[in-house]
Amino acid sequence: MKSKRLIAILLAALLTLSLCACGGTKQETPAPTEAPKPAEAPKATEAPKATEAPKATDAPAAPEPTPEPIELIVFAAASMTETLTQIADLYKAVAPNVTLVYNFDSSGTLKTQIQEGADCDLFISAAPKQMNALDAAKDKDSGNPDGLDFVDSATRINLLENKVALAVPDGNPKGIRSYDDLIAGLKDGGILLAMGNSDVPVGQYTQKILKYYELEEEALAAKGCITYGSNVKEVTTQVKEAAVDCGIIYGTDAFSAGLTVVDTATKDMCGQVIYPAAVLKVSKHPDEAKAFLDYLTGAEASAVFSSVGFSPMSK
Repeated sequence: MKSKRLIAILLAALLTLSLCACGGTKQETPAPTEAPKPAEAPKATEAPKATEAPKATDAPAAPEPTPEPIELIVFAAASMTETLTQIADLYKAVAPNVTLVYNFDSSGTLKTQIQEGADCDLFISAAPKQMNALDAAKDKDSGNPDGLDFVDSATRINLLENKVALAVPDGNPKGIRSYDDLIAGLKDGGILLAMGNSDVPVGQYTQKILKYYELEEEALAAKGCITYGSNVKEVTTQVKEAAVDCGIIYGTDAFSAGLTVVDTATKDMCGQVIYPAAVLKVSKHPDEAKAFLDYLTGAEASAVFSSVGFSPMSK
């Protein structure tokens, strides 16, 4: 029994040795290693961006040049004294460099001064007659018998309309209520009337009223029923001081003087009371004169005119 086991053990050992000699471990061929990749050439470094030159800072805006001081000479009917004086204060805010220099008088006197060479940039008349006489656009039949050429016709406008008023002093001592009362008093010699001279627009309107009622001015003056003023302000003063029983003036002057108006003339009696305005060809400052005339047609100036009874016509 022991010998059989020994034989079995030896056989097993031989079998094991035989298997090991025949089958040894098989060596795997190592996988070929990849050739190392060539090193990439270093990327060219970008040249640093040129530093932008700093933007030039905007130079401060040069201050606008101060407009040259200008004196603008305005010839205007005496009846515009109060309104244009007020407008001069308002215009300082519009054109600080412009100083308005006014010459107030009767339109006839102003027309003569212009004709004789007086410096004037803008003319405002209380009637078309005096403006027509200086306007070459008007012929002999239209009121310019001498062919005068002072008005820049392209700038001419009808600026305002006024009314011809019958005004009385405080208390109205003669109890005058209308033009009809005036005419009756003139006929019986019981009323003293103040009116403008014949070369003054308000005097010319009065002449038309007397003619409308078929009264002769010369005869009334001879009877001592009429006194005269060289402009509407003089007539207004006579009424204000009660030197006369009544006066024919503009509604605006009556308002400014605080006088009572008892009647207003109709268009049939004396026509419309139109105030034309124009820049003159002899103006030394035509652009500034046009600018001021344009301002006179605007809302601010129109409000001033309307406040005393003028009716703005241009706008």
